[in-house]
Amino acid sequence: MSRIQVRNDTLMLGDVAVRFMRTLRIPDDGRTYPLPPGLGTFPVRRVDDYLDQVPEDWQEHGGVFLPMYQREAMWLAFSCSVPHALKVGVGKVCALTGERWTRALVKKPQNYLVVPTQPWLDGISVGGGRIRQFVAMPLGMGYTVEGQVTGEERFGGIQLEAIAAKPGRFPAPELPMRSMAAPGGMAMGAPPPPACAPMPAQAKRKSGAMGLGAGGRMKQKIYPDPHGIDS
Repeated sequence: MSRIQVRNDTLMLGDVAVRFMRTLRIPDDGRTYPLPPGLGTFPVRRVDDYLDQVPEDWQEHGGVFLPMYQREAMWLAFSCSVPHALKVGVGKVCALTGERWTRALVKKPQNYLVVPTQPWLDGISVGGGRIRQFVAMPLGMGYTVEGQVTGEERFGGIQLEAIAAKPGRFPAPELPMRSMAAPGGMAMGAPPPPACAPMPAQAKRKSGAMGLGAGGRMKQKIYPDPHGIDS
């Protein structure tokens, strides 16, 4: 069974839930703007469920995919029941430090978020309590964060890695009570996700691979690890 799970357009990394939120793209003119309104979640699908319709290089690395126009922007929403470290990369460049992606957790500069202490991330951190929006850019033109930092565009996309705390470091959360059946036999709970319409066969030839670029500026605080890197 694949380790990647998607539930109601939410990516599950173990106990960490990640939602990809659609929002308006703010101007990239050097000024700092307030947070734009949210426009709901992006639909998220597993590559493994569309192996006969996605590009061959997607089949090799797997993961998930979502549709995004260049006129749109994205922010990430996080939730979990016990603290986790979460690493966020854009084209294998750390979204928090601007340095190349590494497997290790680093304290200074901190290359990870702590969830649920950090409930969301609006973009790529540029220091001083500011970020630049996550915006879609076509690969191969040098506009992505990856292209600007490394001088090449090999990976694209976004990389997420959740690291659980050491066993026993935090108490296990109490399990919620199971919902009772409603009158008439209807079960209480969220509605099932809508069915995903199959993509036409030519879609994989026409759809270009996209990476993430750094858009307009907003204020956002990136919280330090309150538990310590050894947790």
